[in-house]
Amino acid sequence: MKFEKLFIPSSEPDVRLEIVVAKPQTEGPYPTIIFNHGSTGRGHNRSLFSRTICPSVVENYFAERGWMTLFPQRRGRGKSGGSYGEGLASDGSGYSCDVDITIAGLERAVEDMDAVARHLHGRSDVDQSLLAIGGVSRGGILSIAYAGMRPATFRGAINFNGGWLGRGCTTHEIVNPMIFERGATAGISTLWLHGSYDQYYRIEHCRRNFERFLSAGGQGTFIAAPMGHALLFKPALWKNHLDQYIDGLAPSHNFPPSQQAHRL
Repeated sequence: MKFEKLFIPSSEPDVRLEIVVAKPQTEGPYPTIIFNHGSTGRGHNRSLFSRTICPSVVENYFAERGWMTLFPQRRGRGKSGGSYGEGLASDGSGYSCDVDITIAGLERAVEDMDAVARHLHGRSDVDQSLLAIGGVSRGGILSIAYAGMRPATFRGAINFNGGWLGRGCTTHEIVNPMIFERGATAGISTLWLHGSYDQYYRIEHCRRNFERFLSAGGQGTFIAAPMGHALLFKPALWKNHLDQYIDGLAPSHNFPPSQQAHRL
């Protein structure tokens, strides 16, 4: 496999965002998904900030089906420039439970998503009629919310174990449904894949988030799988569900699983 690493302008002067791209072996233009990383646990271990996140299980799944995947690293994460400011407490203790600080962190992530979307729309190897967004943990809730905040952009949105604040913060019962509700205006079918014994987000909480999303006009399917927060790395538990969902988005772009991904 080969890697393509790009650095694109962010909304902040002189700060660039790292993007890792994985393509199938077929010729483009490709249906394309943006796949968003999560947080860094409790947010107090700065050594985790600099890790570039591009799970092979994701790139292989989509490349085998003819899709290109973009893995953006938000500001302060991976090799992206700028500071990591998604809701960290000022005293360096990790993620804040304060609602206002938390939502400000989300808005910062949305700014980075806008930069990625601008880049996506300028690529000649992207099928602009077949765009999707997805992610894991914070990346999952960000993807659902962003699809609604920028309607008519994506055909699909996929959420693996999504949530912004974990149950270590009592305010997670306020923040998470509030953010998910932003995605209700997307006007597209979404897929929610949750571990039934996730240590960060109890499955009952996740179901309530989904119900809040539906009650606000959202559309989607909720799947509870027998796994914890590492569900993404157990494709046997979600592959069939995602196959069915992807088939509904772009049936003509699904290729035999024998295809191998390559990175440019």
